[in-house]
Amino acid sequence: MTETREVERKPGVCVPWEEKLKELPPIAQGAELVRKVWQDTDALGYVFIWHCVLSF
Repeated sequence: MTETREVERKPGVCVPWEEKLKELPPIAQGAELVRKVWQDTDALGYVFIWHCVLSF
């Protein structure tokens, strides 16, 4: 039997910024810009997944 676990995520998010930030080295400058780019890219992935689910 496979193990499942509940993960708390906001709508429209695949990997939250707080979770991704733990994987990155310290950001010296432009942290807000990096956060915005990550969130925009993550949102595109979320939309792509929903597009595939609903279209096929």
